[in-house]
Amino acid sequence: MTELQEVQITEERPLLPGQTPEMAKTHSVETPYGSVTFTVYGTPKPKRPAILTYHDVGLNYKSCFQPLFQSGDMQEIIQNFVRVHVNAPGMEEGAPVYPVGYQYPSLDQLADTIPCILQYLNFSSIIGVGVGAGAYILSRYALNHQDTVEGLVLINIDPNAKGWMDWAAHKLTGLTSSIPEMILGHLFSQEELSGNSELIQKYRNIITHAPNIENIELYWNSYNNRRDLNFERGGDITLKCPVMLVVGDQAPHEDAVVECNSKLDPTQTSFLKMADSGGQPQLTQPGKLTEAFKYFLQGMGYMASSCMTRLSRSRTASLTSAASIDGSRSRTRTLSQSSESGTLPSGTPGHTMEVSC
Repeated sequence: MTELQEVQITEERPLLPGQTPEMAKTHSVETPYGSVTFTVYGTPKPKRPAILTYHDVGLNYKSCFQPLFQSGDMQEIIQNFVRVHVNAPGMEEGAPVYPVGYQYPSLDQLADTIPCILQYLNFSSIIGVGVGAGAYILSRYALNHQDTVEGLVLINIDPNAKGWMDWAAHKLTGLTSSIPEMILGHLFSQEELSGNSELIQKYRNIITHAPNIENIELYWNSYNNRRDLNFERGGDITLKCPVMLVVGDQAPHEDAVVECNSKLDPTQTSFLKMADSGGQPQLTQPGKLTEAFKYFLQGMGYMASSCMTRLSRSRTASLTSAASIDGSRSRTRTLSQSSESGTLPSGTPGHTMEVSC
């Protein structure tokens, strides 16, 4: 049996007019690979999956997802779904530093901790939202537990193991750069880092002065030692659920996400390339990402009565032509949009096209 500790807290976020504070419950569950902390917001909705998030290296669930889930546009979604925000082991606030020589779980093993969370919560299915390392973890989980994953939103996913050239470059960078600087280079584009905006300063300070930097380095090492997911279009190893791939323009992982898109089933996959969003779209463009997420949920058969806002309205004509013949949750999402013109050439079912917004 898993062991857990439970603490009830009140969510800290500015309230919209007429809103009441949302209660959050934080749990710590013992798994075969150590203790995992996660926070649950809201109450389960009948016949609806939970939204489960998993953060990237150098972050925790708050620093990775708060700007997205606290945005006003997201309120309609969070009223319709219970959310489970998972912290990788040792990444939660106040986490003790692991002793020297501690064997941190691999990303595959971290994926194997998710069933412990769902078993305790008695949740039968999820819609996963992951960034970077978290996107990899949720993909690995989905490959092993297809029946429990209804959909995936994967931001900055790199499904490939590091090759020899990558390893050489990584080792060379490690000789001249600190762990925080290497992680910042993983999270943000060089243009963003050179610009040194207020956002970059904030996250450089978070990572550089993290009291659990030793733990972060262990998570970073696990990410760099990941195995290849071996996706193959038309093969046995693929994601069977609807998938939305997201990457910012000029992001460090743009090529990896494009390659991942080429390996997945085009009738189940939509590709969202976000202009002016840099390396972390959920931080820099939460409104636009929320709009895309709403349409993704509608394509799965949820939130059909959701109000059409700025991004959804401009897409209406194309979305109709992109629906699959049977109109089921596995409908194709074929979109193409120019952020300058706002026009939408109609797509044909069975193809995934780039969305730039």
